[in-house]
Amino acid sequence: MTSIGFIAAAAFLPLFPFSMLFNRLFGRIGNAWLRTALLLLWPQLGVLALVTLGEKPDAWMVWWAVATSSLYALRTVALKDLRLWTGYMATSAWSLLWPAAAFAPLGANADTLGLQAAGLSAPFVLLTWISGRLDAELGAAYAGVCGGLAGTVPRLSGLLALSILAAVATPLVPGFFILLATTLHVLPAVPGAALLILTVWLLWAWSGVRILRGFIVGPARGAPGRDLGNASFALLGLIFVVLMLAGIGILGDLS
Repeated sequence: MTSIGFIAAAAFLPLFPFSMLFNRLFGRIGNAWLRTALLLLWPQLGVLALVTLGEKPDAWMVWWAVATSSLYALRTVALKDLRLWTGYMATSAWSLLWPAAAFAPLGANADTLGLQAAGLSAPFVLLTWISGRLDAELGAAYAGVCGGLAGTVPRLSGLLALSILAAVATPLVPGFFILLATTLHVLPAVPGAALLILTVWLLWAWSGVRILRGFIVGPARGAPGRDLGNASFALLGLIFVVLMLAGIGILGDLS
């Protein structure tokens, strides 16, 4: 495994401290469309780098990846800024592509790993759009500052809730089936790492509940913004249906 190839893979499928590169860049980009492009392309470059190495990650790399994922998952619990939360959650999720690659079943290929990366990234793309919308309408995308959204912008708050549930890998979205398959594949070889992946999953759920409560629950704060129109709401609802169908399809591919 060449040093340059490994560093590239560790940067784009983030391993700490290389993971700081993505989070620094993501935090500095102000344009939502550029952040969206970054979320879609960054892990795919990591998959390409990892596949180009031509070797499956060793067990110590799996531990490194799971430790990185745990670190960022724990960090998200205290975050209230939706943009930072999205970036850290993406880092935590992408790190788990290392154990997915290390213990993939026979017949798995680069296309499968790329599909997993895309499935994990999709909710973060939606959250990036939502954070941009909250910034434009309410002046901030910060839990507690623009709280009580359920009463002022119910459609947008519903989309936010669904996106966060998808980001933390609840059932029927791609992330759920990807993490489930990864855990089952890792369990026989490295039981401790599999247990840590489950811990990461619990931290994601805790973090999701905390930030969602700050946006949705309680009295309205800040000036009320415009809610989603009928066409936008229907389109975004269709996207979630597609995500659930994709998750069920990924289950078949990963089994």
